[in-house]
Order: sequence, then C-alpha cells, then structure tokens
Amino acid sequence: MTTVAHNPPEQMTRWMVSLFAFCCGAIVANLYYAQSIIELIAADVGLSTEAASLIVSLTQIGYALGMFLLVPLADLLENRRLMLVTAAVSIVSLAAAACAHNGGLFLALSLLIGFSSVSVQILIPLAAHMTPEASRGRVVGSIMGGLLLGILLARPLASLIADHFGWRTVFAVAAVVMAFISLVMALGMPRRQPDHKASYPQLLRSLGNLLANQPVLRQRAMYQGMMFATFSLFWTAAPLELSQRHGYSQSAIAVFALIGALGAIAAPIAGRLADAGHTRIATLAGLSFAVLCYLPGLFIPALGAIGLVVNGVVLDFCVQMTMVTGQRSVYALDPASRGRLNALYMTSIFLGGALGSSLAGPLYAHGGWAWVAMAGAAFPLLALVRFLLVRRS
Repeated sequence: MTTVAHNPPEQMTRWMVSLFAFCCGAIVANLYYAQSIIELIAADVGLSTEAASLIVSLTQIGYALGMFLLVPLADLLENRRLMLVTAAVSIVSLAAAACAHNGGLFLALSLLIGFSSVSVQILIPLAAHMTPEASRGRVVGSIMGGLLLGILLARPLASLIADHFGWRTVFAVAAVVMAFISLVMALGMPRRQPDHKASYPQLLRSLGNLLANQPVLRQRAMYQGMMFATFSLFWTAAPLELSQRHGYSQSAIAVFALIGALGAIAAPIAGRLADAGHTRIATLAGLSFAVLCYLPGLFIPALGAIGLVVNGVVLDFCVQMTMVTGQRSVYALDPASRGRLNALYMTSIFLGGALGSSLAGPLYAHGGWAWVAMAGAAFPLLALVRFLLVRRS
C-alpha cells in the first residue's frame, strides 16, 4: 500500500539511516570514478588532455539536468519506482562506457551516467520526510556523510582498479554495484506516494516560483554552487599535479584521495550544529576555511604533496559543512515541496561543479597549480562575500 507524503508509516531507524547512506554513497560514486583516471581514458578513446576534463564536466552537467528534469517528479510519482527506473538506466550507461572505444561516444555516455544517477537526490528528501524536525539535521548529516564518502572513495577505488585491471574494469564493476543497489532498494526502501496533484509541466513551472519566492534557497544555492566549483576544480586538477609534477602512480594517487576522505567526518558534525541552531556559524567557518586552505600550497610551493593533502582534507570538510547546513535550511522551507527544493538546490551545486571541473584542464595547462589555487580560492571567496552582505542586511 502506498503512503502520502505528510504521513509516512516508517521512521528512520539506525538501520534505515545506514541503508540510505550506503545507497547514496554507492550511487553518487558513479559521478567521480573518472576524475582520477581521465588521463587513462582519454589516451584510450582518443581525447586530448584539455578535452579529457569534459568527461567530468559532462557527467556533472548530466547530473544537473537529471536534478532539474527528474528529481521534481519525487513530489509527484511513487519514489521507490522512480529510483529503480533511473538506476536501470545507470546500469546500462555504465556497462556501455566500459565497452566504448570512441571519444565522442564516451562523452555522450558520461552525460547519461550523470543524468541517471539522480536517485540519490530522491533518497535524501525521502529521509527528511521520515524524520522529525528535532533530529532532521543529524539524520540528513549522517546520510550526507555516506554520500561524501562515496564521492571521496570513488577516486581511490577507481585508481586502484585501473592500475591493476585497466580503466574499463572500473565502469564494469560500477554497473554490477548499481545492479546490487537496485536489488537493495527494491527490497529495503519504503514506498512513498506523494499527495501533490499537478501535471509534469505545472511541476516544472513551479520551480521558477519557488526560486523567486524563497530567498534562503537562492542564497544557499549560490554558496554551495561556489563551494562545489572549488571542490571539483581541486579534485580534477590534483591528480594532474600529482602525476605530472610529482610522478605519482595511479595507486599513489589513490592513497592521496583516500586521505582526503577524512573530510567526510564533517557531515554528522554539521548536522548536529544545525539542529542546535548554529547554522550561521558553521556556514561562516566552512566558507572562510575553504578560502584559506589554498594559501599554503599557493605561497609555500615547497610543501609539495603534503600541502595538497592538507588542502584536500580541509576543503572536503568545509564543503560538507556548508552542504549539510544548507540542506537543512532548504528542507525547512516547505515540506510539501522538498523534492523540488532539493532539485533546485542540487542543480545549482552540480552546475558549479561542472564549471570547476571544466576549468581544471585549461588552468593547469596554462598556469600550473598556481592558477588552479587562485581560482580555487576565488570561488568560496565570492560565496563568503555574499554571505557577509546577506548577514549584514
């Protein structure tokens, strides 16, 4: 029997939180497997170094399109069925990517992989619906910790697998993992039938109204769009710096990315801070340290890879801090519109991510790490200035 959005029959037990976190991490990893192995892919499918960064950018653009076109349906269609359909498309796309030998085809599949990986953004609002207000930040933060672990562990796993079995095995394994996730969702996820009544065109038109009428949504979308731009810029350019300047192997790059996963501990911390009413302080700290973390590597180049490790860990911590506090603020605006609010919020984030990753190749090719670091610090600085202006007004 299906349930309405305002009266879910199940609550978020600890087991359910763990299940949601695992699924979110496994699904979102599809967007990031290519980041640390783009040089291997590009050489095999016939893409130049500068064109290779389009693999990451198109994956994120596809994800943003899926956020805008598919995720609003979570306010209209039964959620579990919608997630299973998108997961099926993801399985086919990943399997095809493992077999692709043409650069143009691989880029098109990258777009489709991103587009079909949006079920993670249906899971998170579903968890928010099932959680009381008093503990929503903690639960969402825990699930977002799983999501960030998926983002951060995708890179080292891809590097290790590619180093020993080739990059095609990465996408083949990802397809198998998605098949397993589909089974888990079919058996373990609750059904939720929203009570929102509208046609699909009306649903899309309502996105504009929400964006126009919710200043908190606009502000949070801008902050996190800039944060994800610097996040994607760093993690797309860092493997290039490590391999080309420091001579790191794919396995060594994997260890570097694994250390960066320490930033995932920010998620539950951010959730608890938001539940306790410290959203502004947490946001200010996240934006400020995201700017500062680039300065050692920029002004003390002798730090080398150590400076990159510190930069990566602090940056991941900051991105997660601002994302979780932002999500809690956005979800509190209108419970009946959480799917659409999340779609708008996350679309802006991944458009920012696509911008950052698309700049990584050209910036590194023409100015090395110095140009990457300056651009990386500029994105959160813009968000920080906007935050301070809003706070003053």
